[in-house]
Amino acid sequence: MYRKIIYLMMFMIAGLINLPAQVKLNGAGATFPYVIYSKWFDEFHKQTGVQINYQSIGSGGGIKQVIEGTVDFGASDGPMSDEQLKEAKAKQGTDVIHIPTVLGAVVLSYNLPEVKETIKLDGETIANIFLGKIYKWNDKRIAKLNPGVKLPNRSIIVVHRSDGSGTTFIFTHYLSNVSKEWAKKVGYNTSVNWPIGLGGKGNEGVAGMIKQTKGAIGYVELAYAVKNKLPHVAIKNRAGNFIEANFKTVSAASDGAAKDMPDDLRAMITNADGKDSYPISGFTWLLIYKDMKDQKKAEALVKFLKWALTKGESYAESLYYAPLPTSVVKLCMKKIDMLTVNGKPIKVK
Repeated sequence: MYRKIIYLMMFMIAGLINLPAQVKLNGAGATFPYVIYSKWFDEFHKQTGVQINYQSIGSGGGIKQVIEGTVDFGASDGPMSDEQLKEAKAKQGTDVIHIPTVLGAVVLSYNLPEVKETIKLDGETIANIFLGKIYKWNDKRIAKLNPGVKLPNRSIIVVHRSDGSGTTFIFTHYLSNVSKEWAKKVGYNTSVNWPIGLGGKGNEGVAGMIKQTKGAIGYVELAYAVKNKLPHVAIKNRAGNFIEANFKTVSAASDGAAKDMPDDLRAMITNADGKDSYPISGFTWLLIYKDMKDQKKAEALVKFLKWALTKGESYAESLYYAPLPTSVVKLCMKKIDMLTVNGKPIKVK
């Protein structure tokens, strides 16, 4: 009897020893796509057993870790600059490529319990608020855009990101497109010298500060505004229409993206043409080493990328993102097929 038990235990141990080691991938970066990335990583793990650990630390942090080589992949809503790409190649010995994953909207959420209507703003007014030139909610310039709305005599409390952020990149890129003064004084980047305002870490931090502060206005990814039940501004687009962010209006902003897509896929679509385009829309990217060193990790990452850009895109709309246009997916797949491990093509089933 005891002998049988011992044999059984030995058999079980031998089986465990022969089990293939679980592949683990480590990534870090943007908070903007964290809602859908969390869903993707969980579903992919269920289907394949591959574990993907992702730190939602902001695009600036993701870029930094890719440059330093401390992650298997990074994530950013603002593309890496030429200088950053050169630095990464010098340190890691390989290029970093950008793979767009989904499209999202940066919205201006606010806390005005007295106002039940949706606030309308145009680009110049938004820039003046964030420049500190408009500091009361009942300012005549805001009132002119919102006829019939009783605006409170309340101070505007600006909230922005305190960390390096792709959401900031998209938002400030938009402001630089619509305001010459903003472009000259502040410009656009993952981090800028804010003229005024309070800083919050991550989309979560900014949304939390807006929710807790009456009179506040700040920019967050759409999913975070919805999750926190925060109203968001209807913004006047390039065609002169006031547009709210949703699946259709973000998709409208991406129309024609593939036609004008650069070869490196680092495209911005803020203030896009089109009567229905939401003006603060943007891609978010995964940052991938072109030549990888670990065979199993490389195969798992390629498998994940192809899954995300096909089956994974189906989760986008329900999580308040827009899936990539089919033409852009095709461009992404070509880039993925160019990835290598130790100089050799990566083949996955």
